Amino acid sequence: MTAKRRRVFLFLQGPPSSFAKLLSDELDRRGQRTIRVNLCAGDRINWRKKGAVNFRGKFEEWADFVEELMLREEVTDVVYYADRLPYHKVAAAVARKHGIVPTTYEFGYLRPDWITLERGGMSAYSHFPNDPDTIRELAAKVPELDGETKYPYKFRHEASHEVVFNLSQVFFPFLYPNYDADKYYHPLVDYLSYIPGLMSSYVNHRLAKLVTQKVKRQKFPFFLLPMQMQSDYQVRANSPFTHLSEVIDLTIRSFAAHAPKNARLIFKVHPLDNGLEGWARIVRRISRDAGVWKRVYLINGGKLNVMLNRVRGTILINSTVGLHAMRANCPIKVLGAAVFDIPGLTFQGSLDEFWTKSEPPDPELRDAFVRAVGATIQVKGNFYTKEGRAVAIPEMARRLIEGTVNEPDAFIDPPPRLEAAKVAGVPVVDDETMLASFKPKQRRNQPSEPAQAGPAG
Repeated sequence: MTAKRRRVFLFLQGPPSSFAKLLSDELDRRGQRTIRVNLCAGDRINWRKKGAVNFRGKFEEWADFVEELMLREEVTDVVYYADRLPYHKVAAAVARKHGIVPTTYEFGYLRPDWITLERGGMSAYSHFPNDPDTIRELAAKVPELDGETKYPYKFRHEASHEVVFNLSQVFFPFLYPNYDADKYYHPLVDYLSYIPGLMSSYVNHRLAKLVTQKVKRQKFPFFLLPMQMQSDYQVRANSPFTHLSEVIDLTIRSFAAHAPKNARLIFKVHPLDNGLEGWARIVRRISRDAGVWKRVYLINGGKLNVMLNRVRGTILINSTVGLHAMRANCPIKVLGAAVFDIPGLTFQGSLDEFWTKSEPPDPELRDAFVRAVGATIQVKGNFYTKEGRAVAIPEMARRLIEGTVNEPDAFIDPPPRLEAAKVAGVPVVDDETMLASFKPKQRRNQPSEPAQAGPAG
């Protein structure tokens, strides 16, 4: 598909860096028009150019505001980072209502140096095919994947941007007084909570090393559950769980009742977990209650790749660890909604059956899936290094302008995982219901407030 007219791209929140602004610059350079809505102080810090308006209203007014903006500016595309952020969910629903294309991007499925770029949504809302034969056919028509890691970056690059973005609203709330960040934890509490973890890192490392050595020796069949962060939108919006303690409880009780009696279960805390939830206490309490406390471990550290190569199976909600497990030929059970939860790649039976009936992924289908994903909804590069941005931004701009996001043939409508997600208890809300929840439209008597002087574009 080739663009036949100048497109108008409405940018919402981007990653906490200058990436979205630089992508906008590239689109402008190629003759397109870009505008932006700033929702908070962090947005304004990262978007230092003309063509932005401030939204300082209440969230209940957002649907009305963004609809007026889209229609007035003749928007053709909406681009945003973080698919299920409340502001973005609403904007995407408004866009679809008017035939405007919503495109979302996040960290890549094929990490470390890839970016996911999908039309319409991700995970339960992904339009990427989930039929094995369709995936094989797609893989046969796309080029080989460049699997070499070329653009690595250190965690401090990401962390420094995150801290500035989140604390800017804490220290300057008066600039956008009604902004709802929808954070699970207050940023100050979140960041300060890492201090105890740093102080106990040596003990955590030693324990993780001991458990890893046990896995290496493999005297027992080990199963692994790599935990996600409680604040992760993939947990909050793409799983049937409201709290990770529910996942822990479900897994331990199923393990106690159905796993081999000599099996062991390892919970691995997410590397960026802030420690506020007290996972060790929760795991200990539930495993004691289930009578398997001697067979259940929780570690905060350790080498994931070593474990994936040796454990009997991996249970997860929808973490991209699943793709690493797949490449390690490790059986996988998905408890939430994930783009890779496909027959032949993951176990489709119940969790109770997984302990004794799981099988490794089909290597031919796995390779086809990775190849197809890489060619259609992944872009090489990253958000935080000059080299990674220099590769990613031109390619993302090209796909956005040409309308080739999810191409070739990787856009199935309606999203093929959505019905199964509903059945599994994922809190799916359709566009009509979502928009109906807002107050009746109230027209304003004044236009949107410009964030900088000068016309949009």
